[in-house]
Amino acid sequence: MQYRRDIAGLRAVAVLPVVLFHFGISAIPGGFSGVDIFFVISGYLISGSLLDDLERGQFSIVNFYWRRARRILPALVFVMLLTCIAALFILLPSDLREFGLSIIAASTFWSNVFFWKTSSYFSIDAALRPLLHTWSLSVEEQYYIFAPILMFLIYRYIGKRWLTTLLPIILCSFVMAVMATSLAPTAGFYLLPTRIWELMLG
Repeated sequence: MQYRRDIAGLRAVAVLPVVLFHFGISAIPGGFSGVDIFFVISGYLISGSLLDDLERGQFSIVNFYWRRARRILPALVFVMLLTCIAALFILLPSDLREFGLSIIAASTFWSNVFFWKTSSYFSIDAALRPLLHTWSLSVEEQYYIFAPILMFLIYRYIGKRWLTTLLPIILCSFVMAVMATSLAPTAGFYLLPTRIWELMLG
């Protein structure tokens, strides 16, 4: 998939309010919503990449996962090592056990579930969880487990009728997300079922 300046620009616009939110700057209300834009962009990029491979006859699930690993793992390992060093100096001994568990969760792309069980994204003590931001990466990687398989099946057996397959999934996920805002807001924020609609919109 070719480089798109407009997509790169949209990413830059989306990241600014998220960064400001993490620094406690409320100049842009709802800054955390930039993550929603990231999910849509990620869905667009990954579906475009998979479609290119399918049309060229070069589709390979193994190659897809290998490309993802080369793209994600070096930066993730670097961030976690840096965070571990900083945590030893910043966190209290009583907080280190939970931090260790968050390291395991982040390295296995399960941190969204871990933080759903242990922390609210908007809680006062969220700053004491330095790997909290990895929840969104975990959502993406969980989606990528089945996305290439689904894409292949749609391309191979459904073709132009793809919307009839995806639309019910998108609508179901969206309804779940709306209901979760009042019934289970933390689960709705962190978990894949209420985020699939954003990734599939891409």
